[in-house]
Amino acid sequence: MAKKTASAGLVIYRRAAGADSPIEFFLVHPGGPYWTRKDDGAWSIPKGEIEEGENLLAAAKRETLEETGFSIHGRYQRLPPVRQPSGKIVHSWAVEADLDPAKLRPGTFEMEWPPRSGRQASFPEVDRAAWFGSREAMIKILVGQRPILVKLMAKLGIEAGQTVL
Repeated sequence: MAKKTASAGLVIYRRAAGADSPIEFFLVHPGGPYWTRKDDGAWSIPKGEIEEGENLLAAAKRETLEETGFSIHGRYQRLPPVRQPSGKIVHSWAVEADLDPAKLRPGTFEMEWPPRSGRQASFPEVDRAAWFGSREAMIKILVGQRPILVKLMAKLGIEAGQTVL
């Protein structure tokens, strides 16, 4: 499987006590200068590229650790793959966990910045993380990843029609 055509990640959720939504999703906001002023439609599940020959679930766990600093343990539920508008396939697993976004410890990446300057700058892979109820998560997450949340809600017996825009 080519690295650029597929990625793997974890859909981290928790049961919401006394909230508008029966569950909340842990989403991350991408780091780097292109995403600084973007919010709605910019968040993602923690995910990333699959190494050549790597087990998909192992890639999802590794990428989550690299992007967040969290090593997630629990019962993983495979969700159907989703094709994003770019054509990239996202393989995902749902796992219930309660993480503290204040303890986010993302890895970094380097890129030429400013463009055509010849200088390399380092940026966090994600610049923040937060819990969102299902309604708000559907607004915050990238449009191409909305089906991932819908599939998890269906698996958990939650009517997505009540939360989808």
